[in-house]
Amino acid sequence: MTETNGSRILVVDDDPASRRMLDVRLRALGYEIALAVDGQEALTALENQAPPILMLLDLRMPRLDGMDLLRKLRKSGAEFPVIVITAHGSVEAAVEAMKEGAYDFIPKPFDPKHLEIVVRKALERETLKREVEFLTEETDKRHRLVVGESAAMKEAIETARKAAASKTTVLLLGESGTGKEIVARAIHAWSERSRKPFVAINCVGLSKDLLESELFGHEKGAFTGAHESKKGRVELAHGGTVFLDEVGDISSDLQTKLLRFLQEREFDRVGGLKPVTVDVRVIAATNRDLAQAVRDGRFREDLYHRLDVIAITLPPLRERRGDIPTLASYFLRRFSLETKKAFEDIAPAAEEKLVAYGWPGNVRELANVIERAVVLGQEPTIALHHLPPRIVAAQPKAPTGHFSYRAGLDASRRDLVLTALGQTGGNRAAAAKVLGIQRTYLLKLMKALGIE
Repeated sequence: MTETNGSRILVVDDDPASRRMLDVRLRALGYEIALAVDGQEALTALENQAPPILMLLDLRMPRLDGMDLLRKLRKSGAEFPVIVITAHGSVEAAVEAMKEGAYDFIPKPFDPKHLEIVVRKALERETLKREVEFLTEETDKRHRLVVGESAAMKEAIETARKAAASKTTVLLLGESGTGKEIVARAIHAWSERSRKPFVAINCVGLSKDLLESELFGHEKGAFTGAHESKKGRVELAHGGTVFLDEVGDISSDLQTKLLRFLQEREFDRVGGLKPVTVDVRVIAATNRDLAQAVRDGRFREDLYHRLDVIAITLPPLRERRGDIPTLASYFLRRFSLETKKAFEDIAPAAEEKLVAYGWPGNVRELANVIERAVVLGQEPTIALHHLPPRIVAAQPKAPTGHFSYRAGLDASRRDLVLTALGQTGGNRAAAAKVLGIQRTYLLKLMKALGIE
């Protein structure tokens, strides 16, 4: 076993060449890698070391094969995602592995770009899942959703709540890391279908044939290795919700079949002759400009209009900077609990840099920055020097006049807080609501600004 420290990806494969290729490729992408030659060695490592952030698992191995290891992981309650490695064309084995809890699969021989996409998506999904678990204390506890105080985010969530009451198809738009799957799950949770399955399908990175089989299933004998009929994820979601993530990446042939499914709620399994009818709610998501894709001839216009019944755009973090202090405080509390540290606050200078930074990675990037600061910082306060250089170098827009940025910002903050307190008769909870911030953040502002 290759020993590593900290967060890592565990690669379990009995093929030395395959292990070496995955090790080299994933390290080049910036991940820390641990290696195991079979399922038994992987189990030993899991018993003696902290869990990895992700596992890449070959299904065919001596001693303890991948499928048996998957079953053991499911019984033990392991929370990290598992991506299985399958022989070329072995869709049946991959589908069976996903029934045992695997997140996704990659076929041999590896396509480096496909490998990168699947790993990134798996980790991104896990990050967003953790966000929804930890960032709910100040929101309605019935709604597992990361929300904010910005007008754009409030509008998006309000539209999502209204859409949940119908069966209408919803299209979620926004950059990577803005929480599209979390909103999709919230719509499902708010709907009458909440007790039925929520099935997410990642449409990016797979060939047309693999994705079609994953979506709609296949009949026995439909292709080499299809020894029995298998239901696709759409069929497994009967009565519930299907979430089509990165729908803008599907092939033109599959777009036609998806259009028929949206129009008639029926489809043919791969190799099937009899249509299968299902009752599902469809939520799609993409970070692409589908309207431009239609103009470029890369996406069917009729499919676009079928998807674009209710469109909800999730704003990037840079467009809701007022939410950054609240989100940073949530992450600080979360990672303090995880690392058993006693961080209580973020220094004003550090907070200003967080607000000034552009956040191309959105909420996921903010989470990573705060986690890094908690791991490397000194309790009880996150200071400016605990932040990465790119954050420290962020430059806010300079104010007009002959005063410093800090003085101008403090003066503006003080005026806003005093005005809100005056309007609400000194009621801090009401003043926080007027300002569109959390009460805890208002108290911190008052203390920093010397307001009694």
